[in-house]
Amino acid sequence: MQEVLAIKGMHVGEQFIHSDEQLIFCRQMGVEYVDAVPPRKPSETEGGYCYADILARCPRKSGLEEEGYWSADSLSRFREHVESFGLKLAAMHLPLQAGNLGAFGWPNILLGTPERDRDIEKVCRCIEAVGKAGIPLILYSLNVSGTVRNPGWTYGRGGTMYSYFDYDKLEDAPPHPAAPISAEQAWERIAYFIERVIPVAEECKVKMACHPSDPAMPKGSSYQGIERVLGHVDDLKRFIDLHPSPYHGLNFCQGCVSEACTSPEQVYDAIRYFGSRKKIFWVHFRNIRGRFLKFEETFPDEGDIDMVKAIRTYKEVGYNGVLIPDHVPQLYLDTMWGHQAHAFCLGYIKALIQAVESEK
Repeated sequence: MQEVLAIKGMHVGEQFIHSDEQLIFCRQMGVEYVDAVPPRKPSETEGGYCYADILARCPRKSGLEEEGYWSADSLSRFREHVESFGLKLAAMHLPLQAGNLGAFGWPNILLGTPERDRDIEKVCRCIEAVGKAGIPLILYSLNVSGTVRNPGWTYGRGGTMYSYFDYDKLEDAPPHPAAPISAEQAWERIAYFIERVIPVAEECKVKMACHPSDPAMPKGSSYQGIERVLGHVDDLKRFIDLHPSPYHGLNFCQGCVSEACTSPEQVYDAIRYFGSRKKIFWVHFRNIRGRFLKFEETFPDEGDIDMVKAIRTYKEVGYNGVLIPDHVPQLYLDTMWGHQAHAFCLGYIKALIQAVESEK
C-alpha cells in the first residue's frame, strides 16, 4: 500500500486530464496536482496510455476493469505515469457523472433499483483501490439530469463566448429515461449510498467529495421529470449532515454555489460555513455574472464574485487543497479543450494564491 498523498496549503490544479499532451501543458503552466482517470488499457501505438474518448465518461473507457471497478495495481501504474510528468495524482472521478444513463458506471445507484447494492459494492471496491494506490480523494456526482444550460452563447470582451442559463427562457427537454424522480426519492437514494460508502472511505482513508447540482432550480420544480436536489446551500448542509465523518465532504463548486445565491456575500458565507467545518475537499474556482436562475459563466476576473475576497476566505478557514479552473469561456482560435482559456485561469489562480499566501 502506497502512502496517501497529503496536501498542505492552497494549490492550483486541473481536472479531467485525458492526454499526455495535457499533462505536459499542466506542468508547463505551474500545475502540481491533477484529477485524472486512467483509460482501460495502455496504448500500443503511443507507448503510454490511450486517453481517447475519456471525456465521454463511458465506463469501459474510465479505467474500470472487466469486473466493473478499479484495481489497485492499475491505479498505482497510472499514478506513476502521472508522476513521470512532474505532477501528483490528487483525485479521481468516479463514473457517476450525470446526464446520460449510459455514462454511468453503476446506474442502479441513482435509479434506486434492487441491484443498487451490487453497484455500491463496486464503488466500495474502487474506494479500496484508490486508498491502496495512495490517492487521497474521490470526486463524484449524485445528480441524474446533469448540467443544464440554455443553447447557444452570450458574448463578452473581444467576442469571448460564455455559456449561460436563463430559467425564464428554458424549454423543458423530453422526460429523462430515469424520470420521474421526486425530491424525496432522490434524498432516499443519496442517503442510502452515503450510509454504505462513507464507512469504507473512512477505513481506507479516502475522502469523498460530492459536486453540487448545476444549476440550482426553484424548490419543488422539476426538469425532465426530475426534481434536482443538492443545488442550494441548505441542500448541501443537509447532505453534509447525512454522515458525521471527516471523509464525507464537498467538491465545492464555487460557481454552482454562486448560481444558487442572490448576493456575493452568501457565497463567502458558504465558504466559511463549509470550510470552517473542514468539508471543502476540492474547489472549482470559477466566477459568474448574474444571480440565481439567470447567469453567464465568465472569466474569473470579470464576474460578480470578488475572487480576491473569496480566496482570502478559503485561507481564513484553513483550506488545504486544490483550486481548479472550471467551465472556461470559449475563445477564438483556441483548441477544443481550451488551452488558452485554461492558461489564463491557471495563471490568475496561481497569482491569487501567491498573493494571499504572502499576506501576514
